[in-house]
Amino acid sequence: MKSIRVAIVGQGRSGRGIHAEYLQHVPNRFTIAAVADPIRERRDRAAREFGCDAYSSHRPLLKRRDIDLVINATPSHLHVPYTLEFLNAGFNVLCEKPLAVKVRDVDRLIAAQKKRGTVFAIFQQSRYAPYFQQVRKVIASGVLGDLVQVNIQFNGFSRRYDWQTLTAFDGGNLLNTGPHPLDQALQLFGTDIMPRVFCVMRRAVNYGDAEDHVLLVLEGEGRPIINLEISSCCTYPPYTYNVYGTRGGLRGSMGRLEWQYYLPEEAPKLRLQKRPLTNSAGNPVYCSDTLTWHKRTWKAPKSKQDLFNAISHGFYSMLYKTLTRGVPLEITPMQVRQQIAVIEECQRQNPHIYGKNT
Repeated sequence: MKSIRVAIVGQGRSGRGIHAEYLQHVPNRFTIAAVADPIRERRDRAAREFGCDAYSSHRPLLKRRDIDLVINATPSHLHVPYTLEFLNAGFNVLCEKPLAVKVRDVDRLIAAQKKRGTVFAIFQQSRYAPYFQQVRKVIASGVLGDLVQVNIQFNGFSRRYDWQTLTAFDGGNLLNTGPHPLDQALQLFGTDIMPRVFCVMRRAVNYGDAEDHVLLVLEGEGRPIINLEISSCCTYPPYTYNVYGTRGGLRGSMGRLEWQYYLPEEAPKLRLQKRPLTNSAGNPVYCSDTLTWHKRTWKAPKSKQDLFNAISHGFYSMLYKTLTRGVPLEITPMQVRQQIAVIEECQRQNPHIYGKNT
């Protein structure tokens, strides 16, 4: 089995805490050959623990020809320029989210990848989250009927004060957390058409100038309404998913889901009544319906670490097949391009925060 030699640019919460944390445990598939980070302590720690080369800049990596994959885990505003450098140099690249802020930048990256014929992937790993896989499985089974609306909440209460609260660094909830639920939302909406977008943003409790409360609605003919919240000022988050269907519904968190549905063949036959309804005594009554509900539940892996490992394993297993066997990517740059188009439209609709960027 071929081991992919990896260079990780950035050793922060993503580069180290997600990518290196997973890759070091699958040496039969991936080998951490080099890292780059401007902070010396991070470089020294990576060199010591992974036995890899360590650089203060990404530039020396551009000259190496023994690297099979470059992971761009730098701060968000460096995703486009660094990814473009590595693609132009002929490297396979995995870029962290958010990939970009503007569609035109995504198009530049796709053009560079096509010119060199390399692999270009984006780390939208929550596509492989067990809870989302289960949501899709229930929906695909058809027991809920036709989807009417999907409510998604990635909410909590957090007074952030780091660089990811600054628009200059491509911060804000929509770019920080948003790519995860938005990728899931677009999978449920459908990636074959562009949805109509309505978005309201507010800055509530963070210490930067970017938004930390987002209400986003996606809508289209024949598609479910997607109601997405990404808020840092919600003290009582009720659920992650709440799905409305014509024969049932689903609700729950990342750790537990429950759904119920009725079977049409078991339901009483009804017909429209235009005249006022009355009971046997002739008194007016409200219409009633008696349905037999079938209830199901699902529980996630036991620990939060199990959840993160499952998500990373799903993504990297997919990417390994692409790098070694040429299997097409399941998460493509064109799919992410649709996501960035939605984000760009959201920013356009909120000039009080993003007026200088639109």
